[in-house]
Amino acid sequence: MKGQAPRQKHIPARTCVGCGLVEPKRQMVRVVRDPSGKVEVDPTGKRSGRGAYLHKDAACWEKALQRSSLSRALKTELSPEDREGLMQYGRSLGNASVTHSAPEAEGEAGS
Repeated sequence: MKGQAPRQKHIPARTCVGCGLVEPKRQMVRVVRDPSGKVEVDPTGKRSGRGAYLHKDAACWEKALQRSSLSRALKTELSPEDREGLMQYGRSLGNASVTHSAPEAEGEAGS
């Protein structure tokens, strides 16, 4: 067994429901629908319930809420209060340095 490289630790990856890119779980924010049906941000990533992940980028949050991909991922209809709370949280994040196709979306709007 000499000469073998040490095994690399597994890093869990998740898909952003806003842009569709796969990133390490620790770089994402989890949104959870708890068993009572309430939808909120889960900063610890450990609360029980159905979860979905988004980048720490306001653009991803906006896309996910506009296209209803967050609602689909959580398998629930977001109430106006939930939607507004999540939108405010997303805006508070600002624009992170996530390397995804944000310019592509801008190009589509101009077409």
